[in-house]
Amino acid sequence: MSVETITTEQNVTALALSEEEIFAAHEGGKLSVSSTVPLLNKRDLSIAYTPGVAEVSRAIHANPELARTHTWAERLVVVVSDGTAVLGLGDIGPSASLPVMEGKSALFKAFGDLDSIPLVLNTTNVDEIIETLVRLRPSFGAVNLEDIAAPRCFELEERLIEALDCPVMHDDQHGTAVVVLAALTNAAKVTGRELEGLKVVVSGAGAAGIAVSEILLAAGVKDVVLLDSKGIINSERADLVADSGSAKARFAQRTNPRALSGGPAEALDGADVFIGVSSSKLAEEHLKLMNENSIVFALSNPDPEVLPEVAVQYAAVVATGRSDFPNQINNVLAFPGIFRGALDAGARRITPAMKIAAARAIAALAEEELSAEYIVPSPLDPRVAPAVTAAVSAAAE
Repeated sequence: MSVETITTEQNVTALALSEEEIFAAHEGGKLSVSSTVPLLNKRDLSIAYTPGVAEVSRAIHANPELARTHTWAERLVVVVSDGTAVLGLGDIGPSASLPVMEGKSALFKAFGDLDSIPLVLNTTNVDEIIETLVRLRPSFGAVNLEDIAAPRCFELEERLIEALDCPVMHDDQHGTAVVVLAALTNAAKVTGRELEGLKVVVSGAGAAGIAVSEILLAAGVKDVVLLDSKGIINSERADLVADSGSAKARFAQRTNPRALSGGPAEALDGADVFIGVSSSKLAEEHLKLMNENSIVFALSNPDPEVLPEVAVQYAAVVATGRSDFPNQINNVLAFPGIFRGALDAGARRITPAMKIAAARAIAALAEEELSAEYIVPSPLDPRVAPAVTAAVSAAAE
């Protein structure tokens, strides 16, 4: 669930946007660079550039740590993509994905007050992407991976975390997971349940589905069942036995404690929660199989797995990834504060504890007005990024 809105005919109609308005806003790109120091006279030029800048360069050469305080690098986030898994559009390549990455960088500035630049790479080779970012490391302070297809995204993130001495996070995985955990924490309260006792079905075993399952397990949920296009992820399934090193196979060992097999019907029979992070549809007949006061997060964009007007006939709490329905599960609630908090704390990694702290901070902001139609704050709520920043910094320290 990338936070950059990919416009479809349906979304344009819902938000009353015109094609002319959209293209006018994107013409020339959505980013620019501005100076933080005045450049009005010769003295200004002498301080900002030659000869004054040489003093700073000499000092950094003698003491590299000064680069943290006297350049923007350690506060700069690079948004990196190969354009292979762009929301709603799929594999469209680096150039076509650039407007999305520009939007992500704009959100970093607006919500986290962090400078950010997009880097779209003309390669899908994991080794080449890692080499590129390792060589560019002196120029940035954190890496936000974006819209990179599974399963390569898993390997790329894992190896980049080891290769770089700075925060790295694939937002399609972990930003989504953090906001889902926040929303589910409050949805459980609304329905009078304990988070740990929920029976959860996650539909989609790609980047987001694996990360959502991971954070739910870390938060104490005991019963998580993963579904992919072939059915329930089960340790006895032939294709997973044959590919025992895959992310799905690893999760087959950690999920599905009741050893269920079959498809959506078997998974949802007696389930409390459905979390959709794939393009598959949730049939109304399967909704009927869930427990009373169920929770449905239909997060696929632009078309939810089930429309809210159908889901509310059976579920007590319904959420989507869209802004035109209640309870929008939007990554912008998480990633600006997560990166800001990690950088403020000087953290070299974004840990599971930091992600859970972020989710709890988001959930806490909705507690005073908690209801079935308000389980997370608005993405535009100005309290969100500071609260997440503080929580992540505290967890890092």
